[in-house]
Amino acid sequence: MLRTINVSEITDSIKEMCIKANHFLSPDMDEVMKKATETEESVVGKQILCQLQENLQIAGDQMIPICQDTGMAVIFMEIGQEIHFEGGSLSDAINEGVRRGYEEGYLRKSVVKDPIERENTKDNTPAVIHYEMTEGDKIKITVAPKGFGSENMSRIFMLKPSDGLEGVKNSVLTAVKDAGPNACPPMVIGVGIGGTFEKCALLAKKALTREVTEHSSIGYVRELEEDLLKEINELGIGPGGLGGKITALAVNIETFPTHIAGLPVAINICCHVNRHIVKVI
Repeated sequence: MLRTINVSEITDSIKEMCIKANHFLSPDMDEVMKKATETEESVVGKQILCQLQENLQIAGDQMIPICQDTGMAVIFMEIGQEIHFEGGSLSDAINEGVRRGYEEGYLRKSVVKDPIERENTKDNTPAVIHYEMTEGDKIKITVAPKGFGSENMSRIFMLKPSDGLEGVKNSVLTAVKDAGPNACPPMVIGVGIGGTFEKCALLAKKALTREVTEHSSIGYVRELEEDLLKEINELGIGPGGLGGKITALAVNIETFPTHIAGLPVAINICCHVNRHIVKVI
């Protein structure tokens, strides 16, 4: 039996999620940020982390965005195949939610209509929307406003299968080293391995929305996440790029089957706020 949902409910949810994600750190990010502040050994690094904590507290208390770059809205829609939408276009409803969220939340509008002509759309639309059909009659919405200081530091490497795990590790470390202070460390690093050129990039983006306190259920992937986090935090970049042991808060890796001739690897870097919020309808 089909479940009918009016798209206006999606609009309302997206609006609220855009506002909340830009004003409050998610619980998993709050946990690792507090732990990082306690464990950072560098005096300057600890001072920076304390200032970031203070900024987050002020943002929550006074309803001020946690970062001046309130991002381009990235929306993941996991839609049960037993759902029927009514009331208009789903994509239009999602974008309307983004528009209302950014206007009513007084969030910075950062989207330009054309990548070359650069005219601002003035409402932060369109969003980048990813649809996935699932079983059942539920909708899982993930909103991830993505700032471009860190987005610009992201990379894709089309490796050979013979490059193996060492090639993957070297690619991630290269991307982080090249990013340095530009990605507003401490960072969260999303990694996608497998698929095709575009699929591994999507995997890396989605990896950033996984709770940073959780590791992959795949044995070798879990070990790779742990090893990379350790090696990244030995680079000495530190909070704000001014030195210290906490360069990254987490490394999240997602994998997908790939072609016998390829080993695509994407690294999507996010700053210390790593905004993401999830709602199930």
